[in-house]
Amino acid sequence: MTREQQNIDSLGQFHRYIAEQKPLLKKHYERLLAGDLSRQQWDGCFQRNVVAVLEQAYQEALARLSALPFDSAATSVERGLSELTKQALAAFDGYVDEFLLFVVDKHRTSCALSNFPDEHKPDNTYVNEVRREIAARWQDFALDVNAYFLERR
Repeated sequence: MTREQQNIDSLGQFHRYIAEQKPLLKKHYERLLAGDLSRQQWDGCFQRNVVAVLEQAYQEALARLSALPFDSAATSVERGLSELTKQALAAFDGYVDEFLLFVVDKHRTSCALSNFPDEHKPDNTYVNEVRREIAARWQDFALDVNAYFLERR
């Protein structure tokens, strides 16, 4: 198997892994939310749990990526960014948006949160605050992915 074919196969496995994780993210979020509600910790639960779920997902994705056989010796690097990084991160296209839509809908339909308007119907300011925190986690993850591929050169 050529280096290129090995990388294509590994990227395919990684993309499938990420696709398989989407429903698990939702279940993980539901468990965290249920735990918060059972402990009456609703204040900030949207932000806290979204960030926790995505942070764990990024850690697990990096571990999964690291376990796959890649050969980046002949892979191009432009302005410090490996081509393999771009291809791996493409697995996350729409990932956060889809997850946030699920979470916002979950909150809006939750009877348990109906007495807490900020959590029941998160407004744009709150959602954007969460998006900024997610963006910081994403940046760290993307840099870690790129460092992984650059170290393998």
